[in-house]
Amino acid sequence: MDTVIRTLAIYLIIVVLFRVTGKRTMSQVTTVDLVLLLVISEATQQALLGNDFSLTTAALVIVTLVFFDRFADLLKFKSKKFSKLVEGAPVVLVAHGRPLEQRLRKEHLNVDDVLAAARSQRGLLRLDQIDYAILEGSGGISIIPATDTASRDRAGGETSAPPGA
Repeated sequence: MDTVIRTLAIYLIIVVLFRVTGKRTMSQVTTVDLVLLLVISEATQQALLGNDFSLTTAALVIVTLVFFDRFADLLKFKSKKFSKLVEGAPVVLVAHGRPLEQRLRKEHLNVDDVLAAARSQRGLLRLDQIDYAILEGSGGISIIPATDTASRDRAGGETSAPPGA
């Protein structure tokens, strides 16, 4: 039972830690992030297994982790509040070609990050070619290109509701 409780505690600590560090942490793993993940995994191994390195304990830890992960998936599926708590909500970063600076700062992103996503996903080069850029719960940035209709709306001063937010 001690192994299951330790496993649950470590699982929750790591989920909260990654949730607090921001969505982009999981989306783009840099070399420094990879080193951090390796060190974290080494540190948690001792906490999970204690002094018992038997096959039975390792199997119990793995089964416990998979069980909690599937249980968290079920809770996210059943409850939007839980899903929002664990995954976060999508955040609009650019609306009608204009960057929302406060939201970019809050998510530790800048316009270059949005433009990099726009180039790689849609081949877009400028902000005015973007209708919406949305930071998804997974940490990826979704780009919705401006259309002729959106451009006309902007010129006429009309706004449409941002998708997904």
